Parts: sequence; structure tokens; C-alpha cells
Amino acid sequence: MKILIHGINYAPEFMGTGKYTGELGQWLAARGHGVRVVTAPPYHPAWQVEEGYSAREYRHERITGVEVWRCPVWVPDKPSGPKRLLHLATFAASSFPVMLQQALWRPDVVVLIEPTLFCAPSAWLTARLCAAKRWLHIQDLELDAATGLGMLSTVYVRRAMFGIESLLLQGAQRVSAITEAMRRKVAEKGVPESRTWVLPNWSDIEFVRPMRRDDEMRQQFDAGPEDVLVLYAGNMGEKQGLDLILDAADQLRKLRHIKFAMVGTGSTRDSLEKAAARRGLANVRFYPVQPLERLPHTLAAGDVHLVVQRREAADLVMPSKLTNILAAGRPSVATADPGTALHTVLNDYDCGITTTPGNVQELVASVLVLAEDAKMRERLGRNARRYAESHLDKERILTDVENKMRELVRLGA
Repeated sequence: MKILIHGINYAPEFMGTGKYTGELGQWLAARGHGVRVVTAPPYHPAWQVEEGYSAREYRHERITGVEVWRCPVWVPDKPSGPKRLLHLATFAASSFPVMLQQALWRPDVVVLIEPTLFCAPSAWLTARLCAAKRWLHIQDLELDAATGLGMLSTVYVRRAMFGIESLLLQGAQRVSAITEAMRRKVAEKGVPESRTWVLPNWSDIEFVRPMRRDDEMRQQFDAGPEDVLVLYAGNMGEKQGLDLILDAADQLRKLRHIKFAMVGTGSTRDSLEKAAARRGLANVRFYPVQPLERLPHTLAAGDVHLVVQRREAADLVMPSKLTNILAAGRPSVATADPGTALHTVLNDYDCGITTTPGNVQELVASVLVLAEDAKMRERLGRNARRYAESHLDKERILTDVENKMRELVRLGA
């Protein structure tokens, strides 16, 4: 097949949407398919364009068998609601002519990755011009998340945006989402159930495997053999609400054997680091993003992993860090309400502990329970790995994607 992917995030981004879209493109190319990608220069999660790339120039490159076109994008240094919308709009505008040019290649399938839905008009027009099938994959219901987080406060703007969203969703012949709850929301927006499908984020369970605690990595995180290391590794953005971790660390500051490591970057990291210093939280340390090849060791260093998100973003985004935590066989404490995908996974499969979003007392109590009960950590870790092997296997999931694409092309579903 010839597969054209349109999305603002792609490799070499190694977190969030860029990670999964990059792995999808590279896997399909390795299977012998022709794969082209129209994307932006890598900038996530630091909200800063990586060295060697430009936010102002078009660029063509080849990455592990995939033809990649980079299009200009405005990247705000402090993304707010309006700035995020402008950011997404600039990419939609700059990528429009590049997408239309791809119609000459005559792809069989045009895959649009949300975010951003702003690109739907160019993706669907390109597909129309070459009679390609139209597939929308939703990593983030961006309008719902923006509304829940207070980024779209004007009623008339919200109504207009959701109306446009409904039309664009219905323009896809296949709509996939990363959780069942997100798939249901898509159906509620007017997409026929028969067109929807759950395509979960995956993990490379051969690369990320359970390991013994990595003492070398723990030393880098200022944790000794007798310490309990509580690890947050991932994006530090608005959706996470990571002030909650600082509040928990504040209440646990007298227990010197419990140490918190915040590993990663994002739009709120600077403010979090300053807040920790201002509050005198010596039990919280911040560390840069670790190299991808060190991911299994980084995960193995943590005794307890935190998966924190604000209630307003629940089931509108699914924390991508969770897949690797599960694959690494590590226990986690997550903020999630009953009925959300995160709550269901951790509780139904006994992989971790869930707490009420925003409730620092529950978070503290859960961390203490796991800190003092090594056998419980081991049990939850074993169950986490078992879940990853059964539900998150990258090869199985991407083979399903390939088969669904073949069905779409063959049957015109």
C-alpha cells in the first residue's frame, strides 16, 4: 500500500504523539509499504525546535525508509490556549500545499493524526483528489481537553469549533481512538459506530522488560539502595497538574528515605522547579530527559511510578508513559476517576493504585502504602507486565492496523 500520514508530531520526537506516529510510519515502511509523512519540525515536549531543524523552512528528509516533509510552524515559548490554537493553525496552513502535492503520488490511504484536526480539510481534500481512503486516528480530543482545562472560555468560539469538529470527524471513513471511552465520545459526535475502532498505544515489550533495580541510575537520581524512589518520567505540561506531586512531597519531607525524581521536560517544568526550590523541597529533584536507549534502566530505577493528570483531561488523553511503566513491570499510583480508561486498567488488572484527581491526601497515602510494602510492589509489577504482554504488544497492535488498512482499501469501508 501507499500510505500518507499527516500529523504535527513525528520522529525523532520520543514522547507522546510523535513517538507513536513515528513508530507507526517506520513499522509500516519496514513491512514494505510506501510511507510518506507531512509533519512539523520536532519541538515536543520542550516547545523548542530541535537543533538542526528550522521552524521557518520547508525540509525533506528520509528517516528509516519513510519520506518525511517538514513544514513551518510557529512554536510559542509559553503555550496558552489561544497560542496553542495559533500554533496548530500555522502548521495546518503551511502543510496545506505540501499535502495537495502528495495527491500526485496517489496514496491508497490518507491517515490524519489528531492533534491537529485543523489539518482535516487538507487531508480530506488530498484524499478526494486521488480517491484515497480517509482514516482519522485520535491521540488527543484536543477541543474537549482545551475546554475542560479552561483554554476555550468563549461560548461562541466553543460552539463554532465543536460544530466544525463534528463535520470533519464525519468526513473520515475510519476513526480510531486510543481508549474505549474516547471511541464512545467520537460516536456521540455523530460518527457511525461501524466506522470507529479502538487502536491503543503500544509498547515494545521486547525492548522494555522487567529488570532488577538499576543502582547506577538510582545514584544519578540521588537514591541509595535503602531509599524508596518515587519516579515521575514524562511530559510536564498543563494537562498533568504536577503541582500535586510537590504537595505530596511536602507532606512526606520528613521521611528521608522517600525521594521524588521528576524526569523530563515540558511547558511547566521551569515553574515547577522554581516552586520546589521556593518551598524548600529537598526530597524533590529534577532531571533532564534520558536517552531512549536508557529507557528500560530509567524505568527500573523507580520503586513507585506516578501517573498524574488533571480531572478535566481524564479520558480525553491517555498518558503515554503508562504503556512503558506496565511493560517494565513497575507499580504505579495514578490520579483517575472510576470509569476512566486509566482507572479501569490499573484496578481491573491489579496493576497499581488509583487516587482521586487533585486529592493530595490520597496520593500521599498510596505512596506510603507502596513504599512500606515491597511484596505489594512486586505483585502489582508482575500484573503490570502480564497486562502489557496481553494488551500492549507493539507487533500485534500494528499488525492489526495493517490489516484494517488493507480492509479499508479493499472494501472501501
